[in-house]
Amino acid sequence: MQGFGDFANIDIDKLIKKADEHFARMEEFQKVMDSYVGRAQDEDGLVVVEYGQEGLRELYLHPKAPRLPSGDLADLIKAAVQEAAADLQRQINEGMTAAFGEADNPMRYINDPEAATKQLKEAEAAYNRTFDDVMGELDRIRRRLEL
Repeated sequence: MQGFGDFANIDIDKLIKKADEHFARMEEFQKVMDSYVGRAQDEDGLVVVEYGQEGLRELYLHPKAPRLPSGDLADLIKAAVQEAAADLQRQINEGMTAAFGEADNPMRYINDPEAATKQLKEAEAAYNRTFDDVMGELDRIRRRLEL
């Protein structure tokens, strides 16, 4: 009979402890995530934006802002919102790195979709190997039992 290889040597208590630690870090991160607010303003301070998890939180327009042509004002608002959203994303990424470490930061895949695809392909290959091994073992059992 074929053994389980290194799988038989897994320390279940250690695995459960690591999973519990991971979930605790995620829980703590979720608690502080509401405090993250992206902020931005144009260089003249005519448009000031705060951007949170729920989207645009605050939009301040200096009294001089309405004097701008509507297209220019719209461009300033859009740029400030984009910068504030990017600031929020940076804060979230830094928080995730602090909570999980650089290597285990799930946000790294947002900026590197090729790495995410590579890891998915590796996981798929590992699954396929495991499936093939299990099916092969089941087939051997079936033949021994003459089923």
